[in-house]
Amino acid sequence: MREVKGTTRVLGLIGNPVEHSISPLIHNTLACLNEDDYVYTTFKVEENGVADAIRGAYALNVLGLNVTVPYKSEVIDYLTSIDPLAKAIGAVNTLVRTDDGFKGYNTDILGLERELMDEGITLSNKTCIILGAGGAARAIAFLCASRNAKKVYVLNRTINKAESIKEAVNSYFKKDLVKALKLSDYTKIDEDNCICIQCSSVGLYPNVEDVIISDEAFYKKLEVGVDIIYNPANTAFMKACNRAGVKSYNGLKMLLYQAICAYELWSNSKISKSCSQYIYEKMQANMAGNIILIGFMGSGKTTFGKWISKNKNMDFIDTDELIEKKEHRTINEIFENDGEKYFRDLETSTIKELSKSLNNTVISVGGGLAVKEENVRILKSMGKVVYLETSKAELMKRLANDTNRPLLKGSNLSDKIDDLMARREDIYRNAATVIVNTNDGNMDRMYKEIERW
Repeated sequence: MREVKGTTRVLGLIGNPVEHSISPLIHNTLACLNEDDYVYTTFKVEENGVADAIRGAYALNVLGLNVTVPYKSEVIDYLTSIDPLAKAIGAVNTLVRTDDGFKGYNTDILGLERELMDEGITLSNKTCIILGAGGAARAIAFLCASRNAKKVYVLNRTINKAESIKEAVNSYFKKDLVKALKLSDYTKIDEDNCICIQCSSVGLYPNVEDVIISDEAFYKKLEVGVDIIYNPANTAFMKACNRAGVKSYNGLKMLLYQAICAYELWSNSKISKSCSQYIYEKMQANMAGNIILIGFMGSGKTTFGKWISKNKNMDFIDTDELIEKKEHRTINEIFENDGEKYFRDLETSTIKELSKSLNNTVISVGGGLAVKEENVRILKSMGKVVYLETSKAELMKRLANDTNRPLLKGSNLSDKIDDLMARREDIYRNAATVIVNTNDGNMDRMYKEIERW
């Protein structure tokens, strides 16, 4: 844990509610990786308390703030300056300390733009459809216009808010670009290969099966769909896109990049791509709520996984057992009849399927599964990847009489373990979110190591 000192600068988030926020995870990790003496926390601000919160934060030498609902517009009245685009949008989510007060920015649109760039999506000369007409939709309409979209449709259940966005954007850019429609009038959109950004609250937990438009014909008009919701990770809107053969993305990267853009303003630095990727994987693990156990055969993945399941009220899945059940034969028989490559492909297809739906589950995976880079990416998206580190001496004891491991057949056990450890140990370490030593077999101590992460 990083030391908080008298020189440590404070950053934070104001809003109501703020208890659910994962912004502290993002920004404190950034501070650690960037070796900045910062600490980030949340401040719940009650109604009518925004003015006092801003004045108090400045008086207390707070370096910078994020702003979330419901104060992104109200906070503007208490700033000494504001970025021109944020002013036009009418919403601010980042405050940067200056010599005479806080300056406001809107990094939400920058966050979405970076996500789109990551996924190879360009707005230039494209027809864009925005579903919803709240603050996020307004910011995204400005983004589409500023990046030379050919046309922007804003669809909302009631037309008034959509009309307000249309008038603001068209007036700012001095052209008739944005069209406002009632949500029920989506059939009036004639264009194909549209970029659709879902900005409404439809599909948020607990109503995760709700979708703003159910007609499959609408999704056939799309080239790509982006839902700014990130929990659940695979929203009903995204599923509707996928059923129509359209690629879809959630809002987790937008959340990451708006935070990174804010942090770069506060620190006057540039966050590296590798750092961004590391934090994104950590966010995915935090959202997923699963524990994935990797390690050598004999490291105790199944035993420890069942212990966690029983004592921490989580489901348990062993991928080897699942494959055997589906194939109606043992792992040994699969290796003997179809070879190792066939089995490795089965492993990949199995975890791909599991990644679509699992939560609050302990997953024990085969010893060779994490060797494949594609598999590691999938595992990291599913939750916390825990490497159960075990010494050679302990593995020798545990595997001495084991005849069910195809990779241990026909070879001296000591040499075989040496060979596997030489090829796999670094792979396990690099894939892991946390490393836990299993030599003493103390399950309670091992689980506390995971909790400490």
